[in-house]
Amino acid sequence: MTITLMARRSGRLGRALAFRDKSAMTSPASAADFDDAHAATRSVTRLSVGVALVLIALKAFALGASGSVSILATLADSALDLVASLGVFFAVRWAALPADEDHRYGHGKGEALAAMVQAGLVFASALFVGWEAVQRIFDPRPVTAGTWSVAVVLVSMALTGWLVWMQGRAIRRSDSLAIKADRSHYAADLASNVVVLIGVISGAFLSAPGLDAAAGLVISVWLFWGALTLLRTAADHLVDKALPEAARVTITTAVLADPRISGVHQLRTRMAGSVVMIQMHVDLDPGLTLDAAHAIVVEAENRLLAAFPRADILIHPDPRGRAESHGEAPADAGQDGLK
Repeated sequence: MTITLMARRSGRLGRALAFRDKSAMTSPASAADFDDAHAATRSVTRLSVGVALVLIALKAFALGASGSVSILATLADSALDLVASLGVFFAVRWAALPADEDHRYGHGKGEALAAMVQAGLVFASALFVGWEAVQRIFDPRPVTAGTWSVAVVLVSMALTGWLVWMQGRAIRRSDSLAIKADRSHYAADLASNVVVLIGVISGAFLSAPGLDAAAGLVISVWLFWGALTLLRTAADHLVDKALPEAARVTITTAVLADPRISGVHQLRTRMAGSVVMIQMHVDLDPGLTLDAAHAIVVEAENRLLAAFPRADILIHPDPRGRAESHGEAPADAGQDGLK
């Protein structure tokens, strides 16, 4: 029994040591680059949660003072923003975990899952706000404490605008899908706050509460469209949609810049969080030694990393004219022999 247990432990240890052998893996980018990107995403997610809490407190006060459906709409959205921001807070930390024995491609798709959750929450918010706005259109109610409401909306716009700017900085450093999703949501909030401001002013100072309800309806439509866009982007990552045609052309152009590579085929690309996964077969002179072929492939990988710094690349060399099918070829295998 003891011998069997030791053998199992030894097997697990052997697999772990083999995985930690960096020569067995392609490092998509320097550790410093990823550490900097992950630090940026962690910092901005903390900021996002803090801003959401402040906005909820401000809008709850304004709602109690005014009874505005526009304020109610943006309060509901901020409450869901908090839930979504918490999801992103944990998702980016999980997605930043390095590849391990059970997740050889890393954990990047955790960001796409967080974006899917965000989309669902925004859909729910859009339905709630839309229903309440329709109710108020048929049963208008006066908006009170307009000055307080306007002040809260203006402060909310300032905080949201600052957060969107900070998220933009983090995206430029990390290209994080989860942060992009969070940023698009808050950018929509910023625009919707303009509509809220119009609604509050109309209801409190122009004696036109119906416009307040109409503003809430506009916000619901805006939220629905934003959720749909977010859902589509997250789904593309989860179903391994290929990179756009322009990116694929950039990839093949970079690889074929070396005249010793005469063709590219079975090119496969997909996104895993902020990491670009690139796989392909290349045609080389069949008379090359293994060392020479390896050197050519490494140079091609470096050219790709210059264009896609956060890329995980796998290039399989084939002797020119003797390439064989390797499993299921992608539907766009017409790139065979691309020159």
